[in-house]
Amino acid sequence: MTERSWTRGRPLGKMWADRMRGLLNNGDSASQVSFDGQSPSSVVDCGVYVDGKRLPGDFSPDQALAEACGRDGAFVWLGLHQPEEPEMAAIAQVYGLHELAVEDAVKAEQRPKLEQFNDVHFLVLRTARYVPHQELTESSQVVETGQMMIFVGERFVITVRHGDASEMAPVRADLEKQRVALLQQGPWAVAYAVTDRVVDHYLEVADDFEADLDIIEEGVFSRDRIAPIQQVYQLKRELVEFRRAVVPLQRPLASITSSQGVVPKEIRRYFRDVQDHLTRTVEQVSSYDDLLNSILQARLAQVTVDQNNDMRKIASWAAIATVWTAFAGVYGMNFDYMPETNWRYGYPALIALLSLVTVVLYRALRRNGWL
Repeated sequence: MTERSWTRGRPLGKMWADRMRGLLNNGDSASQVSFDGQSPSSVVDCGVYVDGKRLPGDFSPDQALAEACGRDGAFVWLGLHQPEEPEMAAIAQVYGLHELAVEDAVKAEQRPKLEQFNDVHFLVLRTARYVPHQELTESSQVVETGQMMIFVGERFVITVRHGDASEMAPVRADLEKQRVALLQQGPWAVAYAVTDRVVDHYLEVADDFEADLDIIEEGVFSRDRIAPIQQVYQLKRELVEFRRAVVPLQRPLASITSSQGVVPKEIRRYFRDVQDHLTRTVEQVSSYDDLLNSILQARLAQVTVDQNNDMRKIASWAAIATVWTAFAGVYGMNFDYMPETNWRYGYPALIALLSLVTVVLYRALRRNGWL
């Protein structure tokens, strides 16, 4: 029997307990895992939950896992914020996390995805939040994105957050005080709650983004045309950033809701609700993208029309100036036999004629919309 099949055949709680005893009894391994509480740590919170209720007291990550492995129906929720590689490696050694997933959790440069490493599932989300601003400029930041990684095992769930969006403290407080029955479902309940909060933030960002879109649309089609094309382009760039966070999450959620035996049936129902919210956000983003494309094309067309109008005005004034230039050129050639040059009223008559031609030409051009 292979080592992998032997591991799957044993009770998982006993397997984790044996792993913890082996790590803590092995001097070499224990020396590499340090949670002394004195050095700077990325651990935001670490709790042990039994039947949906949190055990009192403070636990280090290794102590929490040892405590959870010794109790039935217990699991650890470890929350991290922007961990450094050494600390993440120490946690990975205790919890048996795959090195590839650990590398992704530290670098935080991943697309939304769902992967499985042995008995641990690794879910990657991109967080987003709306950045308030007085007015939209050519360099305004409208959407700020980050990343959320979730490790889900039989006895633990580890959330790794990068960025300031989607803080986990409200999620933890809501589960501990208001949704104890859901927390009894185990680590996947936490994964659902975190995912639900991230997607709820998507909806908030989409609603706030629509307000900016309305302002841009009104500015483009107003008589004053106060929205320059740079603002439209900047808003489109921000929408692309938001789209990269929202759209790729559809496949991981589809995998979770369609999985059999991995995610508890009751939790899959909750994930379907999250999937519905995500679908709504994706539709909003797609409609915003289409509308921005239309606004951008309309603004480009307006710029072209404005340029044409300017050229028509320049050409009209050039035509008027040409009349004066032509007469000045004729009478500036200094021929000997030019009857008008000896006429007493030649100069006033010429000025009057040029003024009359100018007025007639100006009125004709203005009537045709050139001036």
